[in-house]
Amino acid sequence: MTIALDMMGGDFAPLEAIKGIRYYLSVTENPSTLLCLGDESLLIDLFSGENLAGNPHIKIIHAPEIIGYNDHPAKALKEKQNSSITIGFHLLAKNQADAFISAGNTGAMLIGAMLMLKPVEGVLRPTIGTIIPKLNGSTGLLLDAGLNTDCKPEHLNQFAILGSLYAQYMLHIKNPNVALLNVGEEEEKGNLLSKAAHVLLKENSQINFSGNIEGRDIFNDKADVIVCDGFTGNVVLKMAESFYDIARERHFENDEYMSRFQYENYGGIPVLGISKPVIIGHGISNSKAFYNMIVVAEQMIETGLCEKITDAFR
Repeated sequence: MTIALDMMGGDFAPLEAIKGIRYYLSVTENPSTLLCLGDESLLIDLFSGENLAGNPHIKIIHAPEIIGYNDHPAKALKEKQNSSITIGFHLLAKNQADAFISAGNTGAMLIGAMLMLKPVEGVLRPTIGTIIPKLNGSTGLLLDAGLNTDCKPEHLNQFAILGSLYAQYMLHIKNPNVALLNVGEEEEKGNLLSKAAHVLLKENSQINFSGNIEGRDIFNDKADVIVCDGFTGNVVLKMAESFYDIARERHFENDEYMSRFQYENYGGIPVLGISKPVIIGHGISNSKAFYNMIVVAEQMIETGLCEKITDAFR
């Protein structure tokens, strides 16, 4: 496997990315080839400092430009052809890499994924999800987490299929239970979007739909996959992140359950519904997060998740 890694994306790049690579290579029996995109001279010096100079699994590809957080995503992708993000997508599109990872400009990553790669035929809108730690120790998925703030019922219906496939092959949940996030459990509850989406989800033979759940049920075991529009999903995501921040401030971060909200444990989130694995990391990603992003990319490649999504939408 060959994985392209944006070394310049993230608040603590490239050093934390390099530390993540060092740990990955130290614990992995048959590591992938890592295409490290960034300033060549800087990366050579830093890899040497981490005793990784000349490692056969590391290939540095010079990318002198950086798409910063304040850059306009679409404009930067067009104008900065030598940026680490743009080169990463070109490598993926030309089959010179099997996956692409970045903790850089999220907008540029999302636009690049949708415009520089081929969306899966039949997918109306790609989506991103967020991992949900359950109180019973299991793990679930909520999507959309912010990519699609305005949705139609058909979009939510497809998110359910994409989320089910991710839960099955990445989270190892057999026949995942899908629910629609709503203001009540009753079938007739909700706004126009949720009512219409409920009808489609109920008739969808590709998923195991169990009905509506309320916000208080997000962290229990009522659903493995929770579907909602991206506006609602992003509010839930940011609220969950704030819970962990409060736990840290009150010195409860070592609580067994609350510790599972730490982003670094999951690395990054994939864009579901495009033809190749693209993993987007948090802007404050540390070495553990970069390590886990590589692991997620390998799992997507090994399971053939993108191919399974393509088959599901034929």
